[in-house]
Amino acid sequence: MWNEESYIERAIDAAREECEDLMAQGDIADYEMIVVDDASTDNTLEIAQRLAAQDPRVKVVHHPENRKLGGSMKSGYAAATGDLVLYTDADLPFDMHDVHKAMRLLRYYNADVVSAYRFDRTGEGYVRTVYSFFYNIMVRVLFGIRMRDINFAFKLCRTRIFDHVDLKSEGSFIDAELVVKAQKFGYSVIQFGVDYFPRTRGVSTLSSPSVILKILKEARQLRREIRGISPVV
Repeated sequence: MWNEESYIERAIDAAREECEDLMAQGDIADYEMIVVDDASTDNTLEIAQRLAAQDPRVKVVHHPENRKLGGSMKSGYAAATGDLVLYTDADLPFDMHDVHKAMRLLRYYNADVVSAYRFDRTGEGYVRTVYSFFYNIMVRVLFGIRMRDINFAFKLCRTRIFDHVDLKSEGSFIDAELVVKAQKFGYSVIQFGVDYFPRTRGVSTLSSPSVILKILKEARQLRREIRGISPVV
C-alpha cells in the first residue's frame, strides 16, 4: 500500500471476511493479513498499525523508503508464514470471494500458482488497456509465456515455490518475473477470469514513462538470468 488511507480498512475487512469463510468451510486452518506500507506519506501506516493492534492476524511491514511494487511484493512474500499466499492491491480490483474459486482450482489441478485475468479491463481507460495489450505481447515474445493480463494483482501461490523462485525485480515487472520463473522451474501455473472493478480513489502510476523504462530494463535482466534455470519439479 502506498497512500491508500481511503482503501485500507475496506481491504482488510474484505480479506478477513473471505478468510473466515474459508476457515468455516475447512479450506484453510488459519490465516494472516500482511499489510506492506511502502513509505506512505498519508495516514496509511497509522491506520495499518491501529488495525494490527486490534487484530493479531494483521501484520504490518513498513518501508522507510519507497520500494515500488516489486519491493513491496518481495517484502510481503518474505513475511508470509503459511502454505499459501495471495497478493493483491489495496483497491480491491476483484471480488474477494473469487479466492474461493482460486482455492478450488489449486486443488483440482494440483497447481502451484493461480493467476487471474480480467474479463473486461476497459474500465481503467483505453490508454492503459492498449499499454497492457502490448506488454503481454512483449512477455510472450521474450519468454514464451502464454498468459492473459499477466500483471493483474491476483496471484495465489504455494509458498514452496519460493524455495527456488528468487524474485529480483523492484518495479512492476515482478508479476511477469514470478510467472516466468515459476514455469521455468517446472511449477504449474494456471489462470481463470474475474470481473474487474477499477479504482475510484487515489492514483495509479503503473503506466508512467519511468515505470515502463524500468520494466524494459528488468525484462532484459531476466532474459539473461533464465538461461541458467532448469526444471526442479
